[in-house]
Amino acid sequence: MAEKLQVEIRETLGKRSTRRLRDSGKTPGIVYGHGRQNVCVSVPSSILDSLVMHGSRLVNLTGAVDEPAFIRDVQWDTWGTKVTHVDFTRISEHEKDEVEVKIELRGEAPGVKDGGVVEHLIHEIPIECPASVIPEKLQVSINSLDLLGTIKVEDLQLPEGANVLISPASVVAQCVEPTVAPEEEPAEAIPGEPEVIGAKEEEKEE
Repeated sequence: MAEKLQVEIRETLGKRSTRRLRDSGKTPGIVYGHGRQNVCVSVPSSILDSLVMHGSRLVNLTGAVDEPAFIRDVQWDTWGTKVTHVDFTRISEHEKDEVEVKIELRGEAPGVKDGGVVEHLIHEIPIECPASVIPEKLQVSINSLDLLGTIKVEDLQLPEGANVLISPASVVAQCVEPTVAPEEEPAEAIPGEPEVIGAKEEEKEE
């Protein structure tokens, strides 16, 4: 379900005005797409940060702009805790969009009890999906993942009408035997007597 997000038009641009905007608790952004004019907007920072942290991507913009949109890209501050800029793309419920969706592993793999280790190989997957059913993330159960077993892209449950944009045979997760680092052999001693420091100096004196 799309979240509602109140937006306002940004009348003034530039670094100084952007800094004042952030200090007032708002985040600058831009709305674009569908061959229409770009619109510079601002949104409440606390609400936007919460949506992004929870993985929400589909929003209904209200206020100065009234239309559904997709959070295409965000920029973070130095510490990665607050969004400093957001890009929205206009969408239509009947069109398909290419998006990157996070993959989250859930459950416990039986293979771990047999001494295996779960490797999560693909953390995000590109899909083409109708805008109305874009998922926040894909949850993948590993409750049936045995030792030496794999979960491939073709095993994922996608929304109706969605297509993956990478090979279906790509491995998302697997349970493998742990690798053991080989023990290093002790270095062999170099044959020959050690040189006595100062021996040559004594010979010269004699």
